[in-house]
Amino acid sequence: MKNENKKPVQKQKRNYDSWLIVTIILLVFYGFFMLYPMFALVKQSFTDKETGVVSMVNYMEFFNNKSNVLALQHSFSVSFWVTVFSLLLGVPLAYFTTCYKIRGSKLIRILIILSSMSPPFVGAFSWVVFAGNNGILTRFMEDTFGINMPSIYGFNGIVLVMTLGFLSLVYLYVSGALKNVDNSLIEASANLGTSGIRRFMKVIIPLIMPTILASALMVFMRAFADFGTPVFIGKGYQVFTVLIYDQYSGEMSQNKAYAAALSVIAIIITTIVFLVQKWANTKFEFTMNALHPVEQKKAKPLQSFLMHFYCYFITFLAFLPQMYVLYSSFQKTSESGLVFKKGYSLNSYKYVLEAYSDTIWNTIKIAVSALLLVVLVSVVCAYLVVRRRNIFNQTLDIMTMMPYIIPGSVVGVALIVTFNKSVLGLPVMTGGPFIMIIALIIRRSPYTIRSSVAILQQIPRTIEEASISLGASKAKTFFTVTLPMMLNGVVSGAILSWVSIITELSTAIYLFTYRTRTMTISVYELVTKGSYGYASAMASILTVFTVISLVLYMVVTKGEGSGTA
Repeated sequence: MKNENKKPVQKQKRNYDSWLIVTIILLVFYGFFMLYPMFALVKQSFTDKETGVVSMVNYMEFFNNKSNVLALQHSFSVSFWVTVFSLLLGVPLAYFTTCYKIRGSKLIRILIILSSMSPPFVGAFSWVVFAGNNGILTRFMEDTFGINMPSIYGFNGIVLVMTLGFLSLVYLYVSGALKNVDNSLIEASANLGTSGIRRFMKVIIPLIMPTILASALMVFMRAFADFGTPVFIGKGYQVFTVLIYDQYSGEMSQNKAYAAALSVIAIIITTIVFLVQKWANTKFEFTMNALHPVEQKKAKPLQSFLMHFYCYFITFLAFLPQMYVLYSSFQKTSESGLVFKKGYSLNSYKYVLEAYSDTIWNTIKIAVSALLLVVLVSVVCAYLVVRRRNIFNQTLDIMTMMPYIIPGSVVGVALIVTFNKSVLGLPVMTGGPFIMIIALIIRRSPYTIRSSVAILQQIPRTIEEASISLGASKAKTFFTVTLPMMLNGVVSGAILSWVSIITELSTAIYLFTYRTRTMTISVYELVTKGSYGYASAMASILTVFTVISLVLYMVVTKGEGSGTA
């Protein structure tokens, strides 16, 4: 007889970790769209263009070609001196405006942040219009005083333009660090008889040295990876990024395998620089609690005058390119936009809005799509890295930060090398907006991830644990408790990512087609044609986007954002 009281055996339910599935999805994404292209790039760099066999010929050609080695030396020289001058100008600017009462310091901060948000190539283009061979300053000095201005082209011009463009990064980093210095340390040094320049060098500089090193790394990386500035004002002074572009997309000759080898060399160099910075940073690593934040004090009359003059003059130089581009956009031009005429007009804007309406719309579509995905990826990655520490998420953290040290031109070359053909049976991905969006996600996620990680680390775990203990699921806790508390950090990082997305040139120059041309590409093309009037109008519209972003950023951060992203 069957035992009717026997209960059926219930199958034990498996508990699937949904966050582990998310981690795997992100690892696959970065593996497929970043690691795999980098592997393909390395593989092609060892391929002989003529025979197709594995060979060291591309690397041998580089080291045997003195002009190419010279281009690498040029990049190092430019990056080094831009870093040095950016520190020499940016650190005192941050010190004066943070530690002393400077009239208009808030306006100075706004203008500096705005200049940091503008793409470097706009500054290069504006200096060409302002002080180039036929620039307004060049003509004025020659016609009025008979003075021939020094050439803006070549090494000196590149260093000048990059320094004025990147010193804002040093200012933003250092001013944030100075606010965390304990004022009692400064008072103690004063009581011991240390003041003025001696206190600045012996006390202030050592206290903020980790931040100075971080800002130096950021400036060096950006200077080394900059493509637009050397293109516009290099005039024969070739640097590494331009060399890569010429080898991959040059009109006269192309050698994509050689371009791949150059890209691998660039990755090795930036990685070494990054590791050296990390090593140097450990020598100055310490913790400090600013129980008494730095208080602004009034300087002596002569010191106050010199500080005010310095701050106003440096800010004026840094913001001058944007002012002159805006001015020249309202000047009358010939029908081709090649020649400026007397008087003012809106014709340049009219032409740009009519002829490049698709370009503006492309920029908005691609940028918005990329930004939404950047925010999604960044928030999830930050949560996994901070709240769910394991080997997989640590690997994900490393993978998401790799683009931080990879030049944009290298990312562009890697993606075009890999996906200009079918991969794993998938359709060709190049030639449309998809590959550009992918590139922007890879390139710009690190900044939003870092800001999201920073804000998440300040949120106590106990708040999330309390939510779960009250019956909420982990997913519901994340979306209803954690995410709203992260919002300020996410939004501020997203706004800065938006600016870098809409001003992207180094990667986009490899991936765009006539159907996916963006505003930065259009400015580049108009400048190369000599249509400075139209280029000024397009650049001014781009500046409007950055101004709107700045306003939103200042509102979200209540005027205290560091802008370090």
